[in-house]
Amino acid sequence: MQHDLIAQARIWLAEDPDPETRDELGALIEAGDTDELAARFAGTLQFGTAGLRGELGAGPMRMNRSVVIRAAAGLASYLKAQGQDGGLVVIGYDARYKSEDFARDTAAVMTGAGLRAAVLPRPLPTPVLAYAIRHLGAVAGVEVTASHNPPRDNGYKVYLGDGSQIVPPADGEIAAAIAAVGPLADVVRPEDGWETLGEEVLAAYLARTDAVLAAGSPRTARTVYTAMHGVGTSVLTAAFARAGFPAPVLVTEQAEPDPAFPTVAFPNPEEPGAMDLAFATARRAAPDLIVANDPDADRCAVAVPDTSVEGGWRMLRGDEVGALLAAHLVERGVSGVFAESIVSSSLLGRIAEKAGLGYEETLTGFKWIARVDGLRYGYEEALGYCVDPEGVRDKDGITAALLVVELASVLKEQGRTLLDLLDDLALAHGLHATDQLSVRVEDLTVIADAMARLREQPPTALAGLAVTSAEDLSQGTAALPPTDGLRYQLEGARVIVRPSGTEPKLKCYLEVVVPVADAASLPAARARGAELLAGIKRDLAAAAGI
Repeated sequence: MQHDLIAQARIWLAEDPDPETRDELGALIEAGDTDELAARFAGTLQFGTAGLRGELGAGPMRMNRSVVIRAAAGLASYLKAQGQDGGLVVIGYDARYKSEDFARDTAAVMTGAGLRAAVLPRPLPTPVLAYAIRHLGAVAGVEVTASHNPPRDNGYKVYLGDGSQIVPPADGEIAAAIAAVGPLADVVRPEDGWETLGEEVLAAYLARTDAVLAAGSPRTARTVYTAMHGVGTSVLTAAFARAGFPAPVLVTEQAEPDPAFPTVAFPNPEEPGAMDLAFATARRAAPDLIVANDPDADRCAVAVPDTSVEGGWRMLRGDEVGALLAAHLVERGVSGVFAESIVSSSLLGRIAEKAGLGYEETLTGFKWIARVDGLRYGYEEALGYCVDPEGVRDKDGITAALLVVELASVLKEQGRTLLDLLDDLALAHGLHATDQLSVRVEDLTVIADAMARLREQPPTALAGLAVTSAEDLSQGTAALPPTDGLRYQLEGARVIVRPSGTEPKLKCYLEVVVPVADAASLPAARARGAELLAGIKRDLAAAAGI
């Protein structure tokens, strides 16, 4: 067994084109570190609907140039089998370790396979790549990013020519094509022959961002902005300048791209502590709101002044921002369909219904939301918002930021705030309070065991609320294709449990709806909502054994 493992590692080493990972793997072989080698050669990093994502390092279970070259060769083979020979593939990348190398390797493989390749001019937000696919008439796009994952990770996200991320069966067909790739020496990789795009593609994206704002709308709200050490600063500040918003006050410690993400444990605005520097900057600058992007700037977080919380600033939940943007678009008189994933708040459906607009629920991920017919606006509770689906069929943290600052400006002119509008929505539709029970694990069997336990012994009540229905979403429903998840309807509440598609986490999404009689009863409704959410979280953790 040990001999086979060393032999397997030596074969991989002989093919590896990267001096860094060759040295790393050679040292492991030399040291006879069979535990580490076993972890890296336990299989292959699986290509799925999120593409590839994993820890950087040598071996087939890590993200490295060998794995990326195989992925690119498989994608090229798939595209040619679809009759796209000679078609254009656009490639973007973030500022993480190895991102530029992976982008260049992808361009070389596409060129060698007889496709045309064009690489974005520098590390740019993921939505710029999603825009460029449609703008340039590409047959596919690749974004090298691990979004908000830890610094040691990178990833590989694939879009097809409609500008949306891949869904089944394309993911399985691409995975099969990757598995069929032979020796790396047989993958043709010329030294040049692809195009490096100029700044004009970014200029076209920025020109498009104006479309999300209403002509003549107020542009007075003042912001503090953090890019979370990612690629958002230059693009967001350019978009704000074009729109005529005051220049945001930057969180200087996090404004420039840095793949080490030195000031945060996890570069995700949702994670505890990630926004601390933004809050400190806001306490000095006294803006109307804080806007944050994740490192590839496809997500947008918002925080507002709130004297009732310690420190005076509060992060809005993704569901709160999702409802605020929906209400703003309704007020502007938009038409079309509003859509969200099943883990997001049911408040969006109530807003759409009252406005006479279409509404759809999809599986988790913008790969599904972006495909809704007639989509005008889509969002997901994990800080993702699609506010210009004709331009970018994916979540876009830049245009979402523009729209939320426009809304804050409109309210500011009225002497009101985002919190006032949230109160209005609670009065109109009931208080929709949401929370998440999220458990990060080292051992993935913990997640499998929790799902199995809940399937075998579904809870009958949570926080004293009777469970009125329990659905195993792996069986699919009339409206949804199968997915690994469980959905419980309770009296006045809803719970969904699912493994994360991009991180080693079990995620449980909780929502309670509390009727509100009048403005005076809002504090009591909020207290009741918080009490129920805490009870559901406690009882669900016990039921799942986590």
